[in-house]
Amino acid sequence: MHFSTKYSVILELLNNYNPDRYAASRNYIDGSVSYLSPYISRGVISTKKVYQLLLSKGYEFGKIEKFVQELAWRDYWQQLWVHKEELIDDDLKRTQPNVAHYQLPISILEKSTGIDALDHGIDELEKTGYMHNHMRMYISMLICNIGQTHWKQPAQWMYYHLLDGDWASNALSWQWVCGANSNKKYFANQENINKYTHTQQKGSYLDVSYNEIEYQKVPKELKATLNLELKTDLPEATSIVIDKKSPTFIYNSYQLDPEWHSPEKGNRILLLEPSHFEKFPISKRVLDFIIDLSKNIEGIQLFVGEFDELKAALGCAEIYFKEHPAFKHYKGNRESRDWISNISGDCHSFFKFWKLVKKDLKKDLETIL
Repeated sequence: MHFSTKYSVILELLNNYNPDRYAASRNYIDGSVSYLSPYISRGVISTKKVYQLLLSKGYEFGKIEKFVQELAWRDYWQQLWVHKEELIDDDLKRTQPNVAHYQLPISILEKSTGIDALDHGIDELEKTGYMHNHMRMYISMLICNIGQTHWKQPAQWMYYHLLDGDWASNALSWQWVCGANSNKKYFANQENINKYTHTQQKGSYLDVSYNEIEYQKVPKELKATLNLELKTDLPEATSIVIDKKSPTFIYNSYQLDPEWHSPEKGNRILLLEPSHFEKFPISKRVLDFIIDLSKNIEGIQLFVGEFDELKAALGCAEIYFKEHPAFKHYKGNRESRDWISNISGDCHSFFKFWKLVKKDLKKDLETIL
C-alpha cells in the first residue's frame, strides 16, 4: 500500500472511487474501501468534497448511504473534539472497566501477540502507515479488553504510525472499543478475525466462544508491558521570507488544502509547532508524508516554532487559518472547515448526529432537484 502525495494523483483516486460495493465488503481486510482517509485527515480534501463529487457522478444517496455515514463519523468525532476539548484525552463517558495497567504490551511492538492476522496488521502499519479500520478495532480490543490495558498509551502508539492520524477519531474509537465511550466493550473472537482477514488460525487464546472471551485471564502473550516514550523529530528551524504587504495563510498537519485561497497572493506557511508534536507525537514516516503533501501548495514555506514566534516574524501581515480544535490558540482570521453538513454541536450519540445529518443532506438534495 502506497499513498501518493501528489495532488493530481489524489484527485484521480477520488474521481475513480466507486462505492457500490462499500457497504457489503467494508469489514473485510480487502474490502472496497476508498483509501482516501489520509487525505481527509490531513485536510487535503474534505468530507464535503468527497460527498459532493459522488453526487455529481450520479450515485444515488440511498445506494451510497453507508459510505456517506462513514464520512459523517469523521465529522462527528471532530465535532466532539470541538465541544469536549481536552476531555477526549481521558475516559469520556465512564471509567474504562477492568484496567490492570497503563502500559503497552511488548508483544505489540514485537508483533508476537500470538494472533497471526493481527501481527501481520501491525507489521503493515509500521511499513505503510495504514491499517484497515476493522483491524484497528481488533488491535484495540486485544490490547484493552483481552490484555486489560488502559486505552490511552496504545492509542498514542497507533496515532504515531498512522498517515491518517486524527486524534479525535483515534482516541474516541479506542474509548468506544474499551467501554469508556460506550455502554459495553467490543469483542471479536478468532472465528470473526479469520472471516474478515481470510486467515484460518485455530487454537489461539481467542479461539473461544463469546460467552468465554470476556472472562478469560490475560494471556501470557499480553502480560509483559513497557512504558512507551514517543517523540517527533522535527526538522531544524530555518528562516522564511515574508512579504509584509500580503496576507499570510497558515497550514498545519490537519490543514493542507492546496485549493484554499489558491488564486490569492500571500505568504503560505506550514507551521510545525514543537508543543503540538510533544502532545501528539508522530513517526518520521508520517512527518515526511505531511511535509510532502504541503509541497502541493504553491510557494509554501516551512516554519518550525510556536505560533507566537511566527506571528512576531510576520509583523503586521494579516493572518488567515482554518478552524481546528488542536489550534485554538491561533490568532487572526479564523475560517470554517467544509463539514459534510450544517449540523454541529454535541449530539450525545453518533446516531442522533447521523439522523440530523441525513435529514440535512436530503433537504439539500430536494433543493437541487
